[in-house]
Amino acid sequence: MMQSDPVDLSQAFDNGRHHRAKVGFVLLATEQTIESDMNTLYPPGVGLHFTRAPIPDSITNATLLAQADHLAPAAATLLPDGSLDVVCYACTSGSLVIGEERVCTELNRGAPKAKATTLITGVMRALRVLGATKIAVATPYLDEINQNEADYMTAAGFEITNIQGLNIEKDSDMIRVRPEFIADYAAGVDTPDADALFISCGALRSIDVIDALEQRVGKPVVTSNQAMAWDTLRLAGIGDRIDGYGMLLRDH
Repeated sequence: MMQSDPVDLSQAFDNGRHHRAKVGFVLLATEQTIESDMNTLYPPGVGLHFTRAPIPDSITNATLLAQADHLAPAAATLLPDGSLDVVCYACTSGSLVIGEERVCTELNRGAPKAKATTLITGVMRALRVLGATKIAVATPYLDEINQNEADYMTAAGFEITNIQGLNIEKDSDMIRVRPEFIADYAAGVDTPDADALFISCGALRSIDVIDALEQRVGKPVVTSNQAMAWDTLRLAGIGDRIDGYGMLLRDH
């Protein structure tokens, strides 16, 4: 049997393609929008790593709450070498139904070296950095989830001036809502006294309309995936300002 001579590897390695940071996302099994949105919003040199947690194609309080037990096993599949910098549960409604503290505990059971965050955490951080306390909220959700969202954000110190949902249950339908419809719908949900307009749900293609909608309503527009990209990048120490997707990513 032939044996190769030892190769000197002292000059073989660099820091890899994702030399700036590595961020992991735990998605719903049904999710079809977030991966492409993150690839659109993230700057070069920052790694995107995705895994999925089981859920039926039905977004209700019960199905979201059942995700809690799947978060740690899913997070454990993300870069088990321990090089992950940030891990995020990429579901707005699931984050608030399960609760941020429980979500982050489960994520860190699976990825103990990563900074853990949730999509609703990123949204509320974004609203605070924008100085917004009175929020109008447009969602695709059932009324039962909207009520939870209003209660959760109120308990966190926000005043919800209006919240309306499209009463869509299936994730596979949420991903098909046209961006132009989202913009018109959200503008109708906005109220004059709101400091910011929040379009909730990572399944919606809301990033496509942020800039135009901010011009239309004359105030900051925060969307789930825009806020999640901002939050995870800043947690990873990436301060790049990104044009074309609202004042949050451009100015903060």
